Formats: sequence, structure tokens, C-alpha cells
Amino acid sequence: MEQWSAPVALVGSGEYLPSMLEIERSLLKDRPPRYVQIATAAVPDGPETVAKWHRLGAEQAARLGVEQVVLAVETTEDAHDPAVVDLVRDAGLIYLSGGHPGFLADTLRGTPLWAAIVAQLQAGSALAGCSAGAMALASWVPTLRHPRGGGTEGLGLLPHLRILPHFDAFIGRLPDLATRLLTDRESNVTVVGVDEETALVGGPTRFEVRGRGSAWVLSSNGREEFVAGSILEVPA
Repeated sequence: MEQWSAPVALVGSGEYLPSMLEIERSLLKDRPPRYVQIATAAVPDGPETVAKWHRLGAEQAARLGVEQVVLAVETTEDAHDPAVVDLVRDAGLIYLSGGHPGFLADTLRGTPLWAAIVAQLQAGSALAGCSAGAMALASWVPTLRHPRGGGTEGLGLLPHLRILPHFDAFIGRLPDLATRLLTDRESNVTVVGVDEETALVGGPTRFEVRGRGSAWVLSSNGREEFVAGSILEVPA
């Protein structure tokens, strides 16, 4: 599996919030002060929701003292626009925020913008995905509202992982969710729950748990907790 020269952050929730400031600051450390923000996953929820992410992103960029660069990507055609693609150049951090993971994956998959994001990661730009943004980086994005089998092809950056965000909030309300993910598709995929305001940072196979909560590796034998500060290693 190809190694990267910069970290990936898989975030359970909390993008652009003060509680996640230090994690985002660490991702930008020693990198250009350009914070590229992509709220595509929120497009199905309407322009007011997208505007909210842009506002929160601007506030976080101001706290960090870096430039906010907003990529307005609502359609696959937008992700083919050379002017949009050019905006990821020389990014310090590229962030895919939350919303609808399937929509995000379907919009970016196979586009020049996604190719440019991967190239920037390989060149040294950090990449973060929160909630839907983290889920879309896998090879398969399950549709959680449907019983087994529903979903769409993911972006494939982390084909060996499936991320379940908001884990501490979801598991009480959706007790069968983990089971549906575990019985879904490939047997060589590690399913990881990430608590809210918590991130896995590193990759592609070695991550540090950061934030207020824990990460949880889910298997047919149950779940194993990895508290903040611990290292989680997963097979490729």
C-alpha cells in the first residue's frame, strides 16, 4: 500500500469547532497556511446548511490564523472545473466536512478534483474527513437507513477501512448498526467506530487516536477500545 508524506485525519464529529482546534492546528503545522474546505456532503441539505459550514470554516481559519479557501463543489461538473481544481494547489490542509457520504463520493469519484486532492496528499498536504467525509474515503459507503446491502462506491483512498463516525452517539440509538456494517461486503475490511470530537490521525495503516473520546475496532468478537493517545494499527 502506498505511503503518504502527510497525515490523514478521520474525524468522528466536530469539524471547525473550537474543541477540535488543536487537532486542526497540528495538521497544518509546518505546511502552507491555506485551509481548503469542501462542504459538498452538505449540498443535499440545502444552501443554508452549506453556508453554515462555510461560516464555521471561516471562524476556525481565523482562530488558526490561516487563509480559508472554499471550494464550491455541488455537482460532478464543478469537480471537473479547472478553476476549482487549481484551488487545492499548495494547500496545507484539505477538509471534507460532514453531511451525506454517498453524495460526496458520487460527486468526487473519478474527477480531476479528487485526483488533485490525492496528488496533494502525496505531495505533503494533510487531508481530513469528518463524519461523511471520513466515511467517503473508504471503498464502499453503506446507506445506513437501509437494511443490508445498500450503499455506493467510495473514493477508495482507504479500501481496508470502514469508518463509523459519531460512534458514542449512534451506538445507543442504533444497536444493530455495527452488525450490519460487519456483515457487509469484504471480509478484509476493518470497521472502526470513532467517537464524537475524536480523530484518527496518520495512515494508511497506523493511526493515533486524538480528541476527547475513543476509537473502537468492531469485529464478530465484539469491540476493542483505543483511548486518546493510543496507537491503532490495522492490516492493509
